[in-house]
Amino acid sequence: MTVLLRLTRAETRLFLREPISVVFALLFPPVLYAVLGSVPSFQEAEEGLGGLRVIDLYTPIVVALAFTVPALTNLPQQFATYRERGVLRRMRTTPVRPAVMLGAQMLMYTCMSVATMLVILALGRVAFDVDLPQLPLAYIAAHLLTSLAVLAIGLLVGAVAPSGTSAGAIGFVLLLPMLFFAGLWTPRETMPDVLRTISDATPLGAGVQSLQDAAAGDWPHLLHLAVLLGWTVAAGALAARYFRWE
Repeated sequence: MTVLLRLTRAETRLFLREPISVVFALLFPPVLYAVLGSVPSFQEAEEGLGGLRVIDLYTPIVVALAFTVPALTNLPQQFATYRERGVLRRMRTTPVRPAVMLGAQMLMYTCMSVATMLVILALGRVAFDVDLPQLPLAYIAAHLLTSLAVLAIGLLVGAVAPSGTSAGAIGFVLLLPMLFFAGLWTPRETMPDVLRTISDATPLGAGVQSLQDAAAGDWPHLLHLAVLLGWTVAAGALAARYFRWE
């Protein structure tokens, strides 16, 4: 545990030295949310959305976006770049195990995602009169499960990608369909049944729905929680299995 925490602190300091990464991970989601909330039509209730406003639906989507973008772009590219530059090879001579290295990255990005989530929820409440989650514990649990599932996928990409460039490209290719099924372009409520079923099987689709359920006062569906756990265990196990120091 001591090694994990020390490695997490070191990785956090390195991350904060990259201004572009900090902007996209910590500042871009709240700014995007503020822009969306400033659209007048997004603050009006719509019958086709069950009486909800568009900004209400976008709140969990932006929360999910906040950790998905760095998890699928920054994280795998950083890992692959470490391998290219020989950083991982030198770490191999230390007592640090691959699981600890992977765990430090997941812990760092999870903490940052929680901080961003709190900023977005506070902004929504103060600026756009978005209700706070009615089941806070369920909301936090859904957020953590979703972030862990996406981070596990990012770690898997970083573990198998041959270079930093290819890792970034693979992560970006995965990012677009995941955001689509999360409802970024077409709200899940308006998706056809086929797309909605596919969305339920994706980590972001299940995660956004779980966040919406918790915000509305309902416990997340067991199917969605099972999907999130399944992605976390499967991707995390594969990342640890195929992790390469060189």
